[in-house]
Amino acid sequence: MRCIPRLMLALLVWVGGTACAWELRDDSGQTVQLARAPQRIVSLLPSLTETVCALGECARLVGVDRYSNFPDSVRALPQLGGGLDPQLEAIVALKPDLVLASAFAPGVQRMRALGLKLLVLEPRDFADAVRVVQVLGQVLAVDTAPAVVQGMERDLRAAAQAVPAAARGKTVYFEVNPGPYAASPSSFVGQMLAQLGLRNIVPASLGAFPKINPELVVRAQPDVILVGDNEVDDLSKRPGWGALVAVRTQRMCVFGKQDSDTLVRPGPRMAQGAMRVAQCLQRLYPGPP
Repeated sequence: MRCIPRLMLALLVWVGGTACAWELRDDSGQTVQLARAPQRIVSLLPSLTETVCALGECARLVGVDRYSNFPDSVRALPQLGGGLDPQLEAIVALKPDLVLASAFAPGVQRMRALGLKLLVLEPRDFADAVRVVQVLGQVLAVDTAPAVVQGMERDLRAAAQAVPAAARGKTVYFEVNPGPYAASPSSFVGQMLAQLGLRNIVPASLGAFPKINPELVVRAQPDVILVGDNEVDDLSKRPGWGALVAVRTQRMCVFGKQDSDTLVRPGPRMAQGAMRVAQCLQRLYPGPP
């Protein structure tokens, strides 16, 4: 496996004295050394699974978390629990030469103690998703990252341009999960909505994905509600929500599981999620972009 002599990222540097080795500081602050490009990879975060595959290296994956479901080929791989409950024995048994994990995975220290080589990457927004594509492109020693990044940036511009003029500046509420948990402007979802010219009713001060008081939505009266199709039927049953104009007039963007995944995963399909929002707005506010 050849090394890539050109450094695309400041955090990735040569390890002195080794012909084909990398050293980098990951998102947990740990220094990770790789003697060669990994060939057996376990991914414990769906966005990282998708990034490996977007780079054209799905074949290197030997196991994934239970939520990784795209592309279809990864569904046939061993499922190794979730980010919060990784199946450590099963992961060790697969003998990976690299495990990709979230910074919030509680088993990170235990996996390191078991001798597993971990690379912690935590994409939080579009820029981070781009950075992770570039990092993994270097780690995997492939030259496909620039094309992936260009596609992401092109698709995001196209989504922003597709939003009809009548929808720009509209207030929106994006529900991530029942609770209700919402996406605020400080989240990667909220940043995407802002790039589409929309105004989020949830205060950024509440955190990225806060559990909110449902009365907040009643008071704010959002122009558009964005929600998963498994939650939409319950909205009108919440106190006061039946009177929301967006609910009464069905001024909502309702997303199936596949589209929801593109919206709530900070990975290479983020821009596709943005386009789904733009397409919904075209239906709600017909007119020129």
